Amino acid sequence: MKRLEGKVAWVTGAGSGIGEAAAIALAEEGASVVLTGRTRSKLDTVAKRIGASAVVEAGDLTKPDQVQAIVDRIKAKFGRLDIAVANAGVNLAPRSWAQLTPAGVDELIQGNLNSVFYCAMAVLPIMRAQQDGQVIITASMAGRFISLLSGPGYTASKHGAVALAHTINMEECVNGIRCSAVLPGEVATPILDKRPVPVTKEELARMAQSEDLGDLIRYIACLPKRVVINEVMMCPTWNRGYVAGLGRKS
Repeated sequence: MKRLEGKVAWVTGAGSGIGEAAAIALAEEGASVVLTGRTRSKLDTVAKRIGASAVVEAGDLTKPDQVQAIVDRIKAKFGRLDIAVANAGVNLAPRSWAQLTPAGVDELIQGNLNSVFYCAMAVLPIMRAQQDGQVIITASMAGRFISLLSGPGYTASKHGAVALAHTINMEECVNGIRCSAVLPGEVATPILDKRPVPVTKEELARMAQSEDLGDLIRYIACLPKRVVINEVMMCPTWNRGYVAGLGRKS
């Protein structure tokens, strides 16, 4: 029997990158997987890769009414929700203080923090009733360490997401609910297209890959109910920050 047989997982930002890899990994373990993102065509492509155990629920996670409606449909269809992977996130190319605009700040906070709040608030009642459930939040190394690379808006929003994860454990541990904040370093995903300085193919190849994070999320999801990984970091071995500190070229 597969380790997640009979369980239901909801993955946001599932149309590409880490979300796509996580959805595939969870489905491989036997979970029914609900895929959410803004672009239905991308979700349909991922669903075809997974097969019959995948369900597409397109929506905008910055809209709380849409988030709640998706979770309501999941409950109506499956009667349960065991794993919620809050993975959707955004960044901007004009990210420094000299470039930021109020609209840009709003986009970052809504996409990286508000959306996680909305997802958590929608799924926690179901998990409380079950006295069981996992919330896995894709944060970032920028959610633990402060640097200029990711920009102040992204850094602040991801710090908020990490704090949010820990407060879920503090309040919901008595309900059998676990929350894990996953903090990746550089991962070769489409969000790197927003970097002000383009990343080369050679650099991308040395970074962590989406499937590496998908495997990590799979591992977390398969842990027994008695334990929680509160926070975990995964970085490339060839860490460009470390390499720069050694005075070597990447």
